[in-house]
Amino acid sequence: MSNDARTRTQRQELKAVEGPPGIFRTTMAYNRETMLCHFVMKKGAQIPLHNHPAVQNGYVIKGKIVFQTGSGDSFVAEAGSGYAFAGGEEHGAEVLEEAEVIECFSPMRPEYADN
Repeated sequence: MSNDARTRTQRQELKAVEGPPGIFRTTMAYNRETMLCHFVMKKGAQIPLHNHPAVQNGYVIKGKIVFQTGSGDSFVAEAGSGYAFAGGEEHGAEVLEEAEVIECFSPMRPEYADN
């Protein structure tokens, strides 16, 4: 695999990276245009408000998460929920029930190409 693309993987072959505490990310596949990540999130874990240039789309496989935006809005996403944040949109989260999530970023996030 090169540093600028990972096109085929099996999750069990990759190591999850923790950060912030209780949030475990496995970067599954990417190229310059898109990135696919798998997350396992422990109950009570928090993702502080932040933003990034990439558009972020997600799908909750299991669990329950409350997302917040920089404008003060919030919503609960649970198993079967999809969501999207625009590039540059401030957002954060608190995990209400242990969760498993798939997220896609466009363009890819270079800082997530580390595992």
